[in-house]
Amino acid sequence: MTSSPNLDQMSPDQLRALAAQLLSQVETMGKKINRDQTVIEKLTHEIAQLKRLKFAKRSEQMSPEQASLLDDLIDTDIAAIEAELQALQTVPAATEKKQKPKRTALPAEFPRTLIHHEPDNTHCLCGCALKRIGEDISEKLDYTPGAFTVERHVRGKWVCDDCETLIQAPVPAQVIDKGIPTAGLLAHVMIAKFADHLPLYRQESIFGRAGLGIPRSTLAQWVGTTGVQLQPLVDALRDVVLGQQVIHADETPVQMLAPGSKKTHRSYVWAYATSQFCETAAVVYDFSPSRAGEHARNFLRGWNGNLVCDDFGGYKASFELGVTEIGCMAHARRKFFELHATNKSTLAEQALRYIQLLYEIESEVRDLEPDSRQRIRQEKAVPVMERLHAWMIGQRDLVPEGSAISRALDYSLKRWAALSRYLDDGAVPIDNNWVENQIRPWALGRKNWLFAGSLRSGKRAAAIMSLIQSARLNRHDPYAYLKDVLTRLPTQRASEIADLLPHNWLPPRSP
Repeated sequence: MTSSPNLDQMSPDQLRALAAQLLSQVETMGKKINRDQTVIEKLTHEIAQLKRLKFAKRSEQMSPEQASLLDDLIDTDIAAIEAELQALQTVPAATEKKQKPKRTALPAEFPRTLIHHEPDNTHCLCGCALKRIGEDISEKLDYTPGAFTVERHVRGKWVCDDCETLIQAPVPAQVIDKGIPTAGLLAHVMIAKFADHLPLYRQESIFGRAGLGIPRSTLAQWVGTTGVQLQPLVDALRDVVLGQQVIHADETPVQMLAPGSKKTHRSYVWAYATSQFCETAAVVYDFSPSRAGEHARNFLRGWNGNLVCDDFGGYKASFELGVTEIGCMAHARRKFFELHATNKSTLAEQALRYIQLLYEIESEVRDLEPDSRQRIRQEKAVPVMERLHAWMIGQRDLVPEGSAISRALDYSLKRWAALSRYLDDGAVPIDNNWVENQIRPWALGRKNWLFAGSLRSGKRAAAIMSLIQSARLNRHDPYAYLKDVLTRLPTQRASEIADLLPHNWLPPRSP
């Protein structure tokens, strides 16, 4: 054990050297304490964030008033308990007038089956015949699983007795020649697989319960052939998206089965969508084996416009080729929201208040023309952005390097030019939330089919889902759209293929 020096026996020079040594140690320990505090703050933030992701709600609203995700289960339990109480109740309830709930009328277009209920005996106990004076009518909603029907095509043969010439109507053009499925059945299989996320083995079981044995291999052949027939439509839809000046882009991982092995590896689906301010609503998905930036460059090749995206590095090369980067304010806000949700940071809350003002202005100008939107942004949003920028620069000098709040501030400050560009163009949105909503079907689907069987199957899924989601964006019933397209596609001229795109398609008139 080191003994303490005897200060009384030390010379002035020795005392000065000892003091300098102690001051150096204090400074070193102070720096170490600051570093440790930064690391502790970082780890505490990460732990709190992980706990929030695991246990807490996922909404990014500061004061949300959302219904519980378990509302349907709670309602089911309440109904079951009330039914049990009613069954167990032996004493009649007090004769209290209870108001009957108003039930929404069932749709008038649903077919009705009349079921009459009359007494077995229409004579009174006294022997007189009873007279019918009215009736009570109630309606109940029934459901029958999808019923198959068969189209029997009869092609008459006509012959000339003199020259023995045989005349017969040609076979109607079909997506699958000499096959049994109609356009309606093919559309059903596609919607079930790519919109309702039912793998083919589940559809095989469903068809089997209905009394129809269609092997999974046959269903797979239908899907593959239909995908090839629809590809020209998807190519035309891609040209429509690339014809816009503003495009949203985002990507999400999807597992893909590696060739020659039973293992999967991470592939990616890229979504490219027109802006919500654009009259043409469309989204195109592009399936790729990796997240490399070359896939975005290949899709956007030759396009020079405004790309709304997050800070993923894969887009950087496109910016060097003339594409203009539009930053996503929602991503910048998310950094501060995570801090506020986990650590109740007052600095993060102040940043959220500034950004909230920007979104209130966006809510005001959402339905205006681009020129009016730009003018109001210049009048109201520009001053808020300037105050926010100045506040961020001032706070950055005060917070410790490497802390969570410093990283949140750096994210916005380094991308400030991209985040501010929406102020100068009324056709440009403030964030990238629009395309994030369009990529959500893939997040739902991968929980059901788990992985893509190959790169080709992934690209086929991306093509068909592009048409389905674009139909949804244009408020079409995806089944009705796909059925009509598959009916008309075999005889549609290549020069008129654009008429079948979701934003141009018109439902067929009822006969």
